[in-house]
Amino acid sequence: MRNVALLGAGHIGQTIARLLHDSGDYRVTVFDQNPAALAKLHAQGVGTHTVVGEIDTIAPALKGQDIMVNALPYHLAIPAARMARDAGLHYFDLTEDVAATKEIQKIAADAKTAFMPQCGLAPGFIGIVAHHLTQSFDSLHEVKMRVGALPEFPTNALKYNLTWSVDGLINEYCHPCEAIHDGETINALPLEGLEHFSLDGIEYEAFNTSGGLGTLCETLKGRVRDLDYKTVRYPGHRDLMMFLLRDLQLHRDQNQLKDIMRKSMPATMQDVVLVFVTVSGMKGGTLVQEVFARKIFAERSGDQQLSAIQITTAAGICAAVDLFCHDKLPQRGFIAQEQVKLPDFLANRFGKAYAKSRQVESIC
Repeated sequence: MRNVALLGAGHIGQTIARLLHDSGDYRVTVFDQNPAALAKLHAQGVGTHTVVGEIDTIAPALKGQDIMVNALPYHLAIPAARMARDAGLHYFDLTEDVAATKEIQKIAADAKTAFMPQCGLAPGFIGIVAHHLTQSFDSLHEVKMRVGALPEFPTNALKYNLTWSVDGLINEYCHPCEAIHDGETINALPLEGLEHFSLDGIEYEAFNTSGGLGTLCETLKGRVRDLDYKTVRYPGHRDLMMFLLRDLQLHRDQNQLKDIMRKSMPATMQDVVLVFVTVSGMKGGTLVQEVFARKIFAERSGDQQLSAIQITTAAGICAAVDLFCHDKLPQRGFIAQEQVKLPDFLANRFGKAYAKSRQVESIC
């Protein structure tokens, strides 16, 4: 039985708590500043311990824990990782923030415990898939990674509903995007690189956003000619976000934009997660392309409804923790997502949430 300190009892945190607790192999203590969120866990019958407190006050309560799972907003990743190091805990998080990940790499450099950030969907599972596909190529030309967390029934002009953290959403729309172009690592502009494609007869657009590549630029540098990550939305979304962030200059006042979105854009539990990876290169003297395309939908189990983004994000980090505890990953230092073997992930009791998703058959 491993003792897990889970920071954050939001939608994703509650799903993580439920999955780990219900497995029977983890004793979970949930930390959050909101007593109502912790009470909700107990009301749902999740038999976890709970602690109310701010991140800078909980250090004494970490005694006796083995693993820290951080489901807090991205700007708390660095202090949480430092706290884990000081307490001698293994550390896992969901951050998409590039600067936070680089700092966590430094924290992990001389640590006696393991540090594995970016354990969600993108970064996270998307990097595991992309790296797996690259392994069968003699030489790599292009690696394209596309992910969308979308409402199934969009009704507003943005064709979007809140399906996850507003902080994380705006952060990835406003920061430089790592990529590899003609063999060189570059920083592309967010919201640029607009492209259109269709899956299952539905039209989508994709554009640059920050953080989705994880550490793949470092891992594949010198091996691939072009590597990029783009977020998928319904057509028209990018242009309206450009208007808000650039024309109205709300990128200079991100808190105001976040407040507007929280007040005017309803959340939805009826969503779909789209994962689309293409890798091209040479195999045995022939130019070949490999494709991985999946859709994961929201689920209802009794009175409990889980959104697709809850399922995929919680499954990602729980699978990472579980694989680590079963010695499928290094036991100390920094762990990149691409060190996870895709077959191990899909065979894992938590990772199978992706294995049972619907594979897309036709792509154009």
